[in-house]
Amino acid sequence: MTSMEPHNRVRWVYSSNSDQELEERYDQWAQEYDRDLDVEFGWISPRMASEFLAKHCSPSGLVLDAGAGTGLVGEILAAKGFDNLVAMDLSQGMLDEAAKKGVYKEFHKMALGQNLEYGDDHFDAVIVVGVFTAGHAPASSLDELVRITKPGGHIAFTIRNETYEENGFRERQEGLAAQNKWKVAEVSDEYQPLPKGEPEVIHRVWVYEVV
Repeated sequence: MTSMEPHNRVRWVYSSNSDQELEERYDQWAQEYDRDLDVEFGWISPRMASEFLAKHCSPSGLVLDAGAGTGLVGEILAAKGFDNLVAMDLSQGMLDEAAKKGVYKEFHKMALGQNLEYGDDHFDAVIVVGVFTAGHAPASSLDELVRITKPGGHIAFTIRNETYEENGFRERQEGLAAQNKWKVAEVSDEYQPLPKGEPEVIHRVWVYEVV
């Protein structure tokens, strides 16, 4: 693992065939994750998504960082005055790294795509960065995010264009809107989340208001 080139590490993680395999690979990657994503790839999605969420959510709100990883999103939100952040990730190794940043109040080991151990209407906002991509969480994850977010609260997430079109996200997002479960608050222009490492990859940030 440590001898892999960063690009190979990313492909290795994305090729996981189950949540368990994904968890194990993230555990192994955790200590090198920040350096790889920042230095080697120039990853901008944490900043992009945080800026969009901050336009729609009070800094005092209870915010779930779902798929928090090493806490890059939490760091940015904390710098914007958010002080009621909860980290959730399927990898304990990643959560251990996130804890070192000192910006989260709670840490929960759970995976998107499964039933989440939170009550209905629990969070003021949810942010999901880098999780709706190849080999990761399914479109059905969105239903649980809607359930745990208060009416009037917001869900902000990044999604890879191919994942949106080919993995059921377009249908799920439009279906939840048709059911009057949420409505679009804002959508970003297309952008390159990994301009240095994978410039061909294109993402968008979506922000929904829960109804």
